Amino acid sequence: MDQVPCLPRTFIAFLFSILLASAACSAASAPSAAPVGSPAASAAPSAGVVTTEEEALARVVAQEPRFAGITKRDPEMIGQSSWYEIAPASGVGAFVVTIRVGWGDCPSGCIEEHTWVYAVAPDGTVSLQSQGGGEVPAEAWPSPAAGGAAQTGTGLHVTAMAGPTCPVEQPGDPACAPKPVPNVSVVIMDGNGTIMDRIVLNASGTAVITLDPGDYIVRAEGVQGFMSGPEAQRVTVVDGRMTQVDLQFDSGIR
Repeated sequence: MDQVPCLPRTFIAFLFSILLASAACSAASAPSAAPVGSPAASAAPSAGVVTTEEEALARVVAQEPRFAGITKRDPEMIGQSSWYEIAPASGVGAFVVTIRVGWGDCPSGCIEEHTWVYAVAPDGTVSLQSQGGGEVPAEAWPSPAAGGAAQTGTGLHVTAMAGPTCPVEQPGDPACAPKPVPNVSVVIMDGNGTIMDRIVLNASGTAVITLDPGDYIVRAEGVQGFMSGPEAQRVTVVDGRMTQVDLQFDSGIR
């Protein structure tokens, strides 16, 4: 049998010194461990992150303060005129917030209603997906007593929507509900037609403008991709109230 040659002790000592030096360099370059009991390092969440239903609802209310005080839908409650429902958006970490405001004999189910469907992204971005129903009278908005300040002031709350969205109208089908028109330029004129201001609607097709009480003309400027825009509307602003103005665009779908 062949024998393994013996290595000189000086050579073995030399190899051992190299191993010790390598270990010391590795320890110096490695990050130091946190002291026992200290919190683990973690990235701070980005501003505006939304992870709960409550945060999603708060973002919607921040965009439309007249929802302040609205309560969660209770299927067992008779006569609940205003309510919200929140569902997770499958697979994307977002939320879908549905809000309904009803009025007119609500103990019997409400004769009239207006419904909004919002999407709230994980970063807090709110986008109006659809809405439908009549103009909500001032007294029908939720009471702010349940939580939050109501939208106060005097002026206009402008919303731009486009329809039809389906070749064949399907009443009650959310997929065929009117869709918001973002970034619309809107001209505000006094009762004599003199231009007073221009506003640009946000990504959800809405905007609020403060005005003195009086008569005004609201006109939406043309938007590419639509057959026709809404005709100019004459509106009256009442002291202490945000008057709703609905701008309806023709999508051209038939």
